[in-house]
Amino acid sequence: MKRLHNITKPSKEDQKLAMESYNALEEVLKELSDNPEIEIEETNEKIRIPLSALRLLAKILKVTSQGKPISIVPIAMEMTTQAAADLIGCSRPHLVKLLEKGLIEYTLIGKHRRVKFEDVMSYKKKMKAKQEELLIKIMNADEQAGLYAT
Repeated sequence: MKRLHNITKPSKEDQKLAMESYNALEEVLKELSDNPEIEIEETNEKIRIPLSALRLLAKILKVTSQGKPISIVPIAMEMTTQAAADLIGCSRPHLVKLLEKGLIEYTLIGKHRRVKFEDVMSYKKKMKAKQEELLIKIMNADEQAGLYAT
């Protein structure tokens, strides 16, 4: 996996341009059929592009307009344990423990473990849901104890 180390927040100018482009693209997408042809104005070159790719571009523009950096990862991709740990936000040794406990599926290639992006994201979603559930329980307990006024 090629890693991007210099991911930065979009500039205010980029955010404004992305919002304008997003709004225009969203309107055009309503009228397009499969695999439309787009034209690069500067070169007059026409390119056929999958409609799904244009929809993805619209999502990228929307997120960019909100000032958020973007990263794109192919879903079926296998990752190293370090890349997976970075994605989850934990250390590589901790991730290896999760793998060995069977909490995330993995395959061995020689001595190296590989995990699928979708399996890592599934685990991450489960953990986020569990965290939210625990926070709600804590808030409810605080309310019942009179520590938190609604």
